[in-house]
Amino acid sequence: MRHVIVVDLGFGDAGKGTVVDGLCAHAARAAREAGAGPVHTVVRFNGGAQAAHNVVAPGGRHHTFAQFGSGTFTPGVRTHLSRFMMVDPLSLAAEHAHLRALGVRDAFDRLTVNWDAPLTTPYHRAANRARETARGAARHGSCGMGVGETAAFALAHPDLAPRAGDCLAPARLRRRLTAVRDWYRAEFPGARSPGGEAVPSVDECMPVFLAFGASVRIVDDGYLPRVLRSERVVFEGAQGVLLDEWHGFHPYTTWSTTTFANAEALLAEAGEEGYRLGVLRAYATRHGPGPFVTEDPALTADLPDPHNGTGPWQGAFRVGHLDAVALDYALRAAGGVDGLALTHLDIAAQRPDLGICRAYAMDGETVRRLPLNPARDLDRQAALTERLLKARPLVDKMDDPVAAVEDALGAPVVLRSHGPTANDKTGTLDDRTGAARAKSGSVGDKSGTPHGEHLNRL
Repeated sequence: MRHVIVVDLGFGDAGKGTVVDGLCAHAARAAREAGAGPVHTVVRFNGGAQAAHNVVAPGGRHHTFAQFGSGTFTPGVRTHLSRFMMVDPLSLAAEHAHLRALGVRDAFDRLTVNWDAPLTTPYHRAANRARETARGAARHGSCGMGVGETAAFALAHPDLAPRAGDCLAPARLRRRLTAVRDWYRAEFPGARSPGGEAVPSVDECMPVFLAFGASVRIVDDGYLPRVLRSERVVFEGAQGVLLDEWHGFHPYTTWSTTTFANAEALLAEAGEEGYRLGVLRAYATRHGPGPFVTEDPALTADLPDPHNGTGPWQGAFRVGHLDAVALDYALRAAGGVDGLALTHLDIAAQRPDLGICRAYAMDGETVRRLPLNPARDLDRQAALTERLLKARPLVDKMDDPVAAVEDALGAPVVLRSHGPTANDKTGTLDDRTGAARAKSGSVGDKSGTPHGEHLNRL
């Protein structure tokens, strides 16, 4: 397949960035050696600046990709921020500065942004943190980057929400930044008190947002279809299916469609299709609060992640055994996959104590399959969350992670990762069987919407 869609089947942190980096680096090598087409563009199709996709180059350079595509270390690979991406110009400038320090000096030159992409402002971020702080011990585990507030404001005030194209229209940009600032002050009156979070004025924001508009290429809806019809593209998802706005375990979810739906909507507009690549670790992880049935405190203590730790907003990084029940649920919710990328196999080879959970002890029963939520019923998802918080895993020994995953999910492992760099990846996406899509029943979210119509989530 010319185009590949990379989606995390878990709670995030499975290695989407390193997989995208591997796909781009291997395509570039094949282009040099065999004349095959390199990857032209990495398209970000959900989430925002809260993404943290860690990539390590063979020479040791490390960058946490938030908004730039994780193929940026490969010379010539472009990034496109689609209309489904919530763009934070301030965070993007900081990320660009770090890439420049690593020797990647042309990241902005290789960036295009859809004119209709919502903009995250300092006011969205401050509102996010104020709301999460007010929850106290009942925090949802937000990253504190304002992505959920950006989505909510755009839904509630579509004519006032700042968009990337506004950075080319100073008067409209000022009106919309002022509207968000006024909303933030009305929503959180304590913002102007000494204890409130300091935010910049509109006058201070304007030069930064206008500089963003002058530094990147802002394009219309016709740009991406033209690229898709002529070039090779990798779609890079954010977060994971188990955090999806509708299929995740409410309220510990994201304001974003984390399945393949947004990417496939963009492909359909060009009359193209994509290879669905689901990413998972050889063991389970979760960042922050929420159900995590296979969590094992001993594994959390013994398997620290060099690029993931406890954050002031997300909370702790947690580790557990491979969860076939949750992964089967994610695969069905996403509408199936064509192949799987299995990461952290180097860690699994060193830990014979890692197991696989094929069933839960839940509500006095043995549960092997979780119910889906095709009706987008958040109350139903919240009830499922309460059940999962009380569930206990039934863990079996796992001798071979690849065989265990293929047997549990009925999908081929087509890419294996034994380390953090592109050189540690083996496999090919040519083994397209379609078996997993058939098994899944294709019940995933096909809406292609950047966020749902559920203002009650906040």
